[in-house]
Amino acid sequence: MACRPKGYGMTAELANKRAAKFDPDLTKEAMEWIGEVLRDGGGEHAELASQIGVIENAKDVQNTLKDGVILCHLINIIQPGSVKKFQASKLAFKQMETIGQFLTACEGLGISKIDLFQTVDLFEAQNIPQVINGIFALGRKARKIYDGPTLGPEEATENRREFTEQQLRAGEGVIGLQAGSNKGASQAGQNFGKTRAIID
Repeated sequence: MACRPKGYGMTAELANKRAAKFDPDLTKEAMEWIGEVLRDGGGEHAELASQIGVIENAKDVQNTLKDGVILCHLINIIQPGSVKKFQASKLAFKQMETIGQFLTACEGLGISKIDLFQTVDLFEAQNIPQVINGIFALGRKARKIYDGPTLGPEEATENRREFTEQQLRAGEGVIGLQAGSNKGASQAGQNFGKTRAIID
């Protein structure tokens, strides 16, 4: 793990702001969901569920998920074959690679990059609240493809509307009420500031 200075000024303020976003209740809910899905998967997945202990702070989340193995097992239960090959390792670059494989698999399911986290957010505990947001995004997407434990609200569906050319043209001549009226308006007689005097 990189040895990062704590920082002063704006760096410290930003770090404090991220730390303030940590919600123990949401974190507990997300980690319990991961455990339920792992137990639902059975076999070696269920054994991993026992590694999820009591989560009280951001460091507990990092210690539990840092190597990426639990996350890869999680997504393979939700969508089998999402991460083809991964293994537990003590090497930092292998752990970061495994987290990266999980994130790539999430994008493959259609989860937006904006909803996910970056590898360093988890590996170096840079932004654990964003990691929890990413797990909730996976939970929302899982409702559509996985028939098991659920997390968070159901994902909204697109409500696409189709307009005919005639309907689009009809709206061009209408001035909305917020814009007011343009009838009777002119700039005649407006003076701003002192007028320029022209002397012969």
